[in-house]
Amino acid sequence: MTQDLQPVFSHAEPVLSVSDVSASIRYWQEVLGFPGQWTWGDPPSHGGVSWHGAFIQFSYNPELAKYPHGQYIWVRVQHIEVLYQLHQERKADIVSPLKKQGYGFDEYTIRDLNGYYISFAAPSNEKKGVSASLPDSVRIVGRAPSPAEYRSLLNAVGWTNEASHAELQRQLEAVQYAVVAENTESSQVIGCALLLGDGFSFYYVKDVVVHPGWQRKRVGSALMQELTSWLDHNAPDKAMVGLFTGEHLSSFYRQAQFGPAFGMIRIIDRKK
Repeated sequence: MTQDLQPVFSHAEPVLSVSDVSASIRYWQEVLGFPGQWTWGDPPSHGGVSWHGAFIQFSYNPELAKYPHGQYIWVRVQHIEVLYQLHQERKADIVSPLKKQGYGFDEYTIRDLNGYYISFAAPSNEKKGVSASLPDSVRIVGRAPSPAEYRSLLNAVGWTNEASHAELQRQLEAVQYAVVAENTESSQVIGCALLLGDGFSFYYVKDVVVHPGWQRKRVGSALMQELTSWLDHNAPDKAMVGLFTGEHLSSFYRQAQFGPAFGMIRIIDRKK
């Protein structure tokens, strides 16, 4: 092993022995909510499911599948309360309810259809200073910000925008959908998110902005929740939704079902 070349680990994938690969995949999707899936063979002798960075494989082996006792998977998640509610609603076999553990994690355990135990866990108070819920004074409204509201938000977060009022107006009129967060006590717009696109095959999430005084209070999450809800109800099947973000915000957008993808950009600079 050379000094300048080291192995880089991506993730680990547990392989569970099961008596029915298709049924296992169906359970993990329909009950536990894992959206991604793949199979190999007809009928499948191997397969798997995935959700963000969690990957689980299933291998057809009826003899080993008879002995699931002691087999245990621990999955670390964000927004564990949302996942716990989903599993309650879908009648998952929750053998240990959500509670704070002595080692600093909120955790609960389910038993899947094969008898395997899966614990879902998140660090207690994972982000210090982050509100657990949206403040009562904040209202999420499906509308575009006015040019003045938009410019005020951009200035508040330090984003330079030299566009005129008329140019901002044209930009805002071109959005497919937009959402704002309002402080009902002052009638001030404290956040926004814009959605551009062709209305058919491609959408682009632009300028998810929250005033610094209201950051870490679930405002950004509420904006993205409303935006993705609109997409779920209005975007055509198989439409692609993209955005650009820094790596430090990847976990924020993953909660809205976005994943990393290779891309290339070109910036038009007419001042050169």
